[in-house]
Amino acid sequence: MIASAAVACAALLAVPVLRDASGPAPDPPDASGDGRCRPTALLEPPCGAWFGAFVPHERTDLGEKVRAYERRVGRKLDIVYTYHDMSVAEGARLEGQLLTEEEQRVGRDHMLLLSWESKWWGGTKRQQPTWRRIAAGDLDETVIDVQARRVKEYGQRTGKKVFLSFDLEMDTRTPDNGTPAEFVAAYRHIHDRFRELGVDNVVWTWITTGYLDHADVIERMYPGDEYVDWIGYNQYNYYRCHDADWLTFAQTQTDTHAWIRANISDDKPLMLSEFGTAADDSRPERQARWYAEVPRVLKRLEGVKAALQWNYRDPGPHCDLALANDAAWDSLREAVADPYLNQPPK
Repeated sequence: MIASAAVACAALLAVPVLRDASGPAPDPPDASGDGRCRPTALLEPPCGAWFGAFVPHERTDLGEKVRAYERRVGRKLDIVYTYHDMSVAEGARLEGQLLTEEEQRVGRDHMLLLSWESKWWGGTKRQQPTWRRIAAGDLDETVIDVQARRVKEYGQRTGKKVFLSFDLEMDTRTPDNGTPAEFVAAYRHIHDRFRELGVDNVVWTWITTGYLDHADVIERMYPGDEYVDWIGYNQYNYYRCHDADWLTFAQTQTDTHAWIRANISDDKPLMLSEFGTAADDSRPERQARWYAEVPRVLKRLEGVKAALQWNYRDPGPHCDLALANDAAWDSLREAVADPYLNQPPK
């Protein structure tokens, strides 16, 4: 995520010794036409993982940018990731509208992950939502209810569900937005308000940085199993971004995965909601080798059912996380052709 992903850039500095991910990876279960590998009601693919991406775009050209990305990567995305603020929903600001017309067009043949932030981008300090105000219902009439009805109408018209994340990387937003307890109250209020309004096409997705130096606060910001359908975390190889060493894909994921399984949930489906790597200008082939590792490691991360590549830069010097050259694109193209990342969509 353009704003909050930057704050997680130090996350990988805390990753301890890598667990063994060597050796042959297990094959995915048979995905033949017996229906056994069809997605669950919560959009979980039982036999492998979805592949998705954040593709940089303007508010009116999402479809065009997604198609261009898909041509480069050689396949259709399963999940398209977009971001929204909590500005007043009535009016012309597309940032404040969940499921813009462009998103709905893209949603015809993709799943959508909507990231909803308790911010008013470009708004005054007084206009910024806080978790306390959200939990108290102050934004229900002007923001929460308006968006809930939009999502509900989308589901009624199309029969489709959406992944919805409230304040991804919430562990970087305290104390500015409030306390961990206030975040939990705000998250639960939004969840319950959607339910009260009959919105039944949301898959509730709780996304943290996965930065293990934040372990205590992350644990205190979990709303509870009854409020969360999927758990996501955002871990990168931030080489040179913030004096970080080069880390393999396995090193960026393994220990956070193990911690979440031990301390948050041992059975919720997991999402690598943002993953990617900086390039190494002195070794141009290095980024390609990093992506080549993805399928083998992914198959060993129990319960990870989606992986979304971040194809953009991050604020800060030397921190372009986009695919840097043809070799990197070719490597990602081969990686995401793996059968494990090609699951039946219906």
